[in-house]
Amino acid sequence: MVEKRLGALPVAAEFLRRLDVAGVVDEVCPGGASAHLTHGQVIEALVANRLTSPAPLVRVGDWARTWAVEEVFGITPDLLNDDRLARALDAIAPKLEVIAGTVGARAITEFGIDVSRLHWDMTSMSVHGAFPAEDQDERYPLIACNGHPKDRRLDLKQVQAGLAVSADGGIPVHSRVFDGAAAEVSQVVGAMKDLRAMAGTNTFLMVADSKLVSYSNITALLQAGVEFIAPVPAAQIKDEVYAALDPQRAEAVGWVPERDERKPEAERETYRVLEDTHTLAGRRKSDPPLTVRRILVHSTAVAAGQRAARTKRLAKATDDLDKLAGAAGGRHYKTREKIVARIGVVTAKRRVTSCLRWHTTADEHGTPGLTWHFDQDVLKAEAAVDGWYALITSIPAEKADPAQVLIHYKGQGAVERRYHDFKGPLAVAPVFVQHNRRVAALIQVICLALLVFCLIERQVRRALGPEETMAGLYPDNRRVRPTGRMILYHLSELTLRIGNVTDPPTVQINRGVQLHLLDLLDTDIAQTRWPQA
Repeated sequence: MVEKRLGALPVAAEFLRRLDVAGVVDEVCPGGASAHLTHGQVIEALVANRLTSPAPLVRVGDWARTWAVEEVFGITPDLLNDDRLARALDAIAPKLEVIAGTVGARAITEFGIDVSRLHWDMTSMSVHGAFPAEDQDERYPLIACNGHPKDRRLDLKQVQAGLAVSADGGIPVHSRVFDGAAAEVSQVVGAMKDLRAMAGTNTFLMVADSKLVSYSNITALLQAGVEFIAPVPAAQIKDEVYAALDPQRAEAVGWVPERDERKPEAERETYRVLEDTHTLAGRRKSDPPLTVRRILVHSTAVAAGQRAARTKRLAKATDDLDKLAGAAGGRHYKTREKIVARIGVVTAKRRVTSCLRWHTTADEHGTPGLTWHFDQDVLKAEAAVDGWYALITSIPAEKADPAQVLIHYKGQGAVERRYHDFKGPLAVAPVFVQHNRRVAALIQVICLALLVFCLIERQVRRALGPEETMAGLYPDNRRVRPTGRMILYHLSELTLRIGNVTDPPTVQINRGVQLHLLDLLDTDIAQTRWPQA
């Protein structure tokens, strides 16, 4: 009697079948397949690995031996050695955009995903290894130093990924890998063209972060007739604009963030909106100015966060400056120049340059001293703009009022959550793969795994009905919305017991929540293709 981990392998296999991942890969990457495995089968196995127990390439064979990979996918574990996996990654590397687009389009049609609103964003991933420029293949995304890596691994080089996530279920219907040094602002138009091709004749709304807001990007979006929403970079709006606004005169938005739904009404974040216009100027005098709708948003939670941050900043600066005033004229600060130099360090570190007022003194012996205070008028002016930010949009007013524009934009949190899933349960990060083409291919594999992960979550929630909640996921049995991570966690305990010819394989299910999830996913594991012992 042999026992293997089954986990979510049958569920993954069913969703991969519906997406036809192996078929798509084998169609665009024909030839080179061994007599035992096609490239498509290998990629499906890699996706399944990411969904069940992510491992470095050299450990995928070990995973396949302890998990029921042979029983579910019909793949002998010894065939999944790192050389075969690397050959499959090399094969798909030139066709990543075609594979991503084809599988994404199939997901839309097969699962009926509404793509009328898509949220776009990019993130960086760290990569182990030197990756000198001269050794990289320029036909593929280049591994490079990124000045602002989002995972804060300044010691490692980076590659970037972009995702377009549907408002319907947060499904990453489109993905692309970019150079580590690629500027986000310059990728928006390319993403827009990809999404237009995927949406076909259907119009869609593109929601993105502030990197979308440039004269060239807005021009391209307006010319293409693609509607958009994006926050205006803070530097483009002077504080005086916000300071002149009165939140109480703004329109209240009847929307509650999901995180606040269980809170008392007085503790919930509230939003108010006003509308005016925003004008962008081109670099050349001949560039016509672009004027679009601007939605001015006030958030009580943002205001509270900014007040708390300012209070903390001022408290730390006060401590530093009091210590400096007490030490002025002492062993470390004998001269005015040393005091001034230290003030420069404090103001920069604590970000109090605008409000700090200071003066040095000297007694009859020439011993320097320091007096200081914060300018209350400046602090009052800063507080007047707390909680405000701005969105711009090309949506006509008759299609969406200011409140609806904000509600559309708040869906941007979906793409951020998917990046958390991308780097968390699905990835071995930082990535370590030889050659930049294999790095790009592996990241695309992770994107495919994320697509399946999100489709699993969406199907369970849709099967639960309007409330999208279920019990049994936590020990206290409270009702919650199941996440992809919760679903895979509970299914991970499934095992397969393999006997002999007279004792066919049996699935060990020890908890009712597992049966419930399999039922919601419409997966009959008894029909999975088990080989005879």
